[in-house]
Amino acid sequence: MSESSQYDLAVIGSGPAGQKGAIAAAKLGKRVVIIDREEMLGGVSLHTGTIPSKTLREAVLYLTGFRQRSFYGQDYSVKERISKDDLGFRVRTVIEREKKVVNQQLRRNGVAVVPGTARLREPHTLEVTQDGETKAFRADFVLIACGTRAARHPEIPFGKGIVTADELRNVEGIPRDLVLAGGGVIGLEYASMCAALNIQVTVVEQRPTILDFVDHEIVEALLYHLRSLGVTFRLGEKVARVARGEDGRVLTELESGKRIHSGGFIYAVGRQANTDTLNLEAVGLSADGRGRIKVNDHFQTEVPHVYAAGDVIGFPSLAATSMEQGRLAVGAMFGRPGTMSPQLLPYGIYTIPEISMVGRTEKELTEAKIPYEVGCARYEELAKGQMVGDQTGLLKILFHANSRKVMGTHAIGESATEIIHIAQAVMAHDGSVEYFRDAVFNYPTFTEAYKVAALNGLNKLEA
Repeated sequence: MSESSQYDLAVIGSGPAGQKGAIAAAKLGKRVVIIDREEMLGGVSLHTGTIPSKTLREAVLYLTGFRQRSFYGQDYSVKERISKDDLGFRVRTVIEREKKVVNQQLRRNGVAVVPGTARLREPHTLEVTQDGETKAFRADFVLIACGTRAARHPEIPFGKGIVTADELRNVEGIPRDLVLAGGGVIGLEYASMCAALNIQVTVVEQRPTILDFVDHEIVEALLYHLRSLGVTFRLGEKVARVARGEDGRVLTELESGKRIHSGGFIYAVGRQANTDTLNLEAVGLSADGRGRIKVNDHFQTEVPHVYAAGDVIGFPSLAATSMEQGRLAVGAMFGRPGTMSPQLLPYGIYTIPEISMVGRTEKELTEAKIPYEVGCARYEELAKGQMVGDQTGLLKILFHANSRKVMGTHAIGESATEIIHIAQAVMAHDGSVEYFRDAVFNYPTFTEAYKVAALNGLNKLEA
């Protein structure tokens, strides 16, 4: 083992949390090293998660002509036969460009980038192994941001035609039908993309409902859209057995006795944190069954000089929140603590159509016995909705019936994940729904929906 190097902060993992944490520390004048496998610079977010999945979604929407079908018919598409290479070209291009951006940002800020696999040896010492050689690094603080990987069921014969969501890029072709186990965010995103490609999708979810944290009306709208694309939902069902037939087809048996034959099977049930190789016990830490590490409000673990951020600490496991968690963790460890308000975190679910939300749901307000009113705007009322061919989108604003303070906003449809940030900004300043009524929005835009929804809601109070 070679001689050790000394740093103020060692970051394990180069995904969103690790990147932003490392750069934040460097900007404070700290000596920082970030450690990750060379081929994974940028983390899971860049290579198998956020960036490839959202880029794939854009490729699907473009090549299928999906956005234009309300004008040119349901059979319209940019390309008649869409291949795996057609979809993969955009994904590969974006990944390579983003990898360069990440590398440049780290180096521009003076962050040392060390390729290899990290392992904790002592409270302030890490071992990094690369190509059979091991080097030791000492650091005053450690930020664990090693991310997650797709969970795998031990009884499922993964391989040709049977994959996790992380392995979709490795499939040989596009099947005409498939089974997708898991009705969570990742499962529904891939289900909608496959459906847009005219693949017959069956979603198997053991819970009787999906996306319980999302507004009920928005979820109902999503289910309606996905069913109209041919997606079949088997809710309250569990997969009992998966087998590959001699003809290459996949047989999925459910505990209810149902049997489904398909050209492929995607397992999208949960994520497993990549902490199993870190030797956490060397510093007195442990992880739960999913490999997640417990932290306090400042992202500090039970060991004072060790922090953790990103997917490795669990919900909400979003790239956007991971970035902020990394920054806040570094601020806390170097005497500049900050806070993250759970009520102001925006959620983006990139299904087709996409969903976004910030603040409370109707269910939460009802349970809290808070008097509220709802203002709705449907995309069919907007000139922009007519122009882009989305006449089924919806924006709803939840506001206090007395103070008129905005308490939640929910959207489904084109650009939902973009326009939600207007509500986020208003809520951050304790704004009222009257702001939307009085503001002037560019016309024609989707943001006009805020004025329409505000007028709709306020009219109900005055009725």
